[in-house]
Amino acid sequence: VEPTILPAKLPFLLLNGATGIAVGMATNIPPHQLGELVDACIALIKNPSLSDERLFSLIPAPDFPTGALIVGLEGVRKLYKTGNGAVVMRARTHVEEIKKTNRKGGQLGSRTAIVVTELPYMVNKSVLLERMATMVNEKKLEGIADLRDESDRDGTRIVIELKKDARATVVQNNLFKKTQLQTSFAGNLLSLGDDGK
Repeated sequence: VEPTILPAKLPFLLLNGATGIAVGMATNIPPHQLGELVDACIALIKNPSLSDERLFSLIPAPDFPTGALIVGLEGVRKLYKTGNGAVVMRARTHVEEIKKTNRKGGQLGSRTAIVVTELPYMVNKSVLLERMATMVNEKKLEGIADLRDESDRDGTRIVIELKKDARATVVQNNLFKKTQLQTSFAGNLLSLGDDGK
């Protein structure tokens, strides 16, 4: 006799995430952290009527592989409670002083730069840089003197050099508002069971 169900050792649908479109339905499940999922599974086995708040404490948010920051947990809680919700993600950035030198190695001063080290999930770095350069050329983004990709095998590093009179916080907020340095993941937690429901 063959088994009717082959249970998985882990909830891979939540661990890896999933995206799919079918006739009349779609799913978009974000990936999650392995340790948090295992802790939640063990807690649910011990107490099947576990409260939502306890589950939120065990799995506070999705775990996106590109890093970045999740802005607020309201969208995450709505996603977990209702099955639909938007998770707002923002690139991880910091401000640096970049030393400028001439070809002979002489100091030319320094410039403030916004450095991006982590991008939101599903953001293509090349497309982002191209779009940012276009917006700078069209004067839709002000205060940016230079834009370059210094990423290597050690990680992502996008350097956005500012003009002398630009304020880093203002430029950074405009970048979050007008580019994919801040974006959202529209989650839809839908999966079909063996009975088609």
